[in-house]
Amino acid sequence: MKGVSILNIVACYKCVLDDEDIQVQKNNELDFSQAGWKIGTYDLNAVEAGMRVFEEVGGTISVLTAAGAVADDSKMKKAILARGPEQMYAIKAEELSDADSFMVAKTLAAGIRKIGGADLVLCGEGSGDVYSQQVGPMLGRLLGWNTMNAVSAIKVEGNQITVKRSLEDSVEELSLSLPAVLCVTSDINVPRIAGMKDILGAGKKPGTVWSLDEVGESVHNTIETCNLVAPEQAERQLHIAEANDEAIAEFVGFLRKSM
Repeated sequence: MKGVSILNIVACYKCVLDDEDIQVQKNNELDFSQAGWKIGTYDLNAVEAGMRVFEEVGGTISVLTAAGAVADDSKMKKAILARGPEQMYAIKAEELSDADSFMVAKTLAAGIRKIGGADLVLCGEGSGDVYSQQVGPMLGRLLGWNTMNAVSAIKVEGNQITVKRSLEDSVEELSLSLPAVLCVTSDINVPRIAGMKDILGAGKKPGTVWSLDEVGESVHNTIETCNLVAPEQAERQLHIAEANDEAIAEFVGFLRKSM
């Protein structure tokens, strides 16, 4: 491969609470006490995209996260490395448990520099909990690299990368020079399912955990979550009308009264 002799790929991921285990209380507040951790759904697309590039052109592939206590959870480590990456890096600090998008992006940028840089960084289109869709673009800006979101296809040729970008009414095809940060869509691929052999092998793969001091970063959140509640449940109405002219007029009248 011309231009880039060894392609270093880093896929960023986030551990999120399993939404199926989150309970809504009578006052509409959310109860997270029974919720376990999982890898964010959209992050799995980023890891799979990285694996496919790695399998096509070679090089190295690792994963990086910035989180609280879950950062070095052995179950989460196996869950992410069982998807194929060779090594896990994590930045662990209690302040990162509820860090805002900018602070997460700053910490990930510091982690990438600590790793020694990369040629291609991949992020999901958004996190599985907040889904702000801000971390990836901010990360690219902080690194000073070419950055693209809404990426639905990737092809690497030397030190150039060609991507397809899905917009509302069109698909762009663009060429970027490396290094680059790409935020991939959920329809770019179907993430592989880890088998038992993959899970057992993941436990033997290396994992490195740093503190904020070790990556030369600090976290000062500028956003505070005051309350988090589920939306009010609206009572759904059902109106069945027969297919004739009178029924249509009746149905239109029903819609007008409902508005």
